[in-house]
Amino acid sequence: MKRFGAKCVRSRTKGAAIVEFVIVLPICLILIMATAEFGRAFLQYNTLTKSVRDGVRYVAANALVGSTGVVSINGAVRAQAQNLVVYGNTAGTGSALLPDLTTSAVTVAGAGGGNVSVSVAYPYAAIFVFIPGFFYGGNTATNSYSLQAAMTMRAL
Repeated sequence: MKRFGAKCVRSRTKGAAIVEFVIVLPICLILIMATAEFGRAFLQYNTLTKSVRDGVRYVAANALVGSTGVVSINGAVRAQAQNLVVYGNTAGTGSALLPDLTTSAVTVAGAGGGNVSVSVAYPYAAIFVFIPGFFYGGNTATNSYSLQAAMTMRAL
């Protein structure tokens, strides 16, 4: 009867670790990239939501409310609110809070009933293009997805 020693068993399992590594590596890389992409999207959405909240507070404080409760937003308040959402200040100086965010993407309007609303449609560009397309479907050739934030507040 032939006996197998420890040396023979080690030589037969030598390539198993490499095969397991090759199988597990792509899965781990996809999970790491998906986590990074989701974290980045969440951070940008959070920044967008906070800036929209600041913008609607500014409009609510500066909109003219008549005795009938009709809100009137003049052009200067609208432009200052758009600058506040995009740049973080009413003057519109400095760099944008988010890349590719412009004042034309910000909508400031009266929402009826003495309320004002500010909304933004932000074109989020993914770093890893295939990750959102893989998880959410759609065309993976484009890397632009729309993050939308809207806020409504009663005018003061």
